[in-house]
Amino acid sequence: MTGLRARQKADRHQRILQAASELFRKSGYEGAKIEAIAAMAEVSIGTIYNYYQNKGDLLVAIVAMEVNEVLNAGRKVIDNPPANVAKAVDRLVISYIEHSLVYLSKEMWRQAMAISTQQPESPFGKTYSGLDRALTDQTCILIGRLQKLGHIREDIDARSVGEMIFNNTNMMFALFVKSEDMTIAELRAAIRRQNRLLLEAAASNATSPNIGQ
Repeated sequence: MTGLRARQKADRHQRILQAASELFRKSGYEGAKIEAIAAMAEVSIGTIYNYYQNKGDLLVAIVAMEVNEVLNAGRKVIDNPPANVAKAVDRLVISYIEHSLVYLSKEMWRQAMAISTQQPESPFGKTYSGLDRALTDQTCILIGRLQKLGHIREDIDARSVGEMIFNNTNMMFALFVKSEDMTIAELRAAIRRQNRLLLEAAASNATSPNIGQ
């Protein structure tokens, strides 16, 4: 019975988040109503409030769902990274941005960023910051792994390189969500171009850093 209840609870969570994601996209964050989310998810309004206090909690839960999926995919890259430094970094970082619009629209990302900036000490703000740290840590872990494999110079501070790569990616992603016209392809190209010089400096002499375009 315990296993069945856990599966039913997980299913309710999934339905609620999928409904919220769809309605946030369709009606906008401000326009989406909890009542409509409950109806689409086929749960009571009370059930939603058992799990989430407000729409902000729903939004950060969707962000967390998105980030956790890319973190899981990123672990596979770290376990078996390409020998080419730039391709390894590209596979990890580009997977972050290519997955970014699966559950969230640009408008939803802007709303999430605004709430986390305006309310950094709120549960939403702390959760959002924690997700950012997890992505930063994973990028740094990849750089450390490449260094242990001999693909990055021993004298390089792997943590600093990983932080620079993710911080730049994060900044470019913020510019991407602010612009309705900027495409994922343009974002990918910009990040690859900006990473190239850093990775050329960090790569060991035996490793070619070039990314195949």
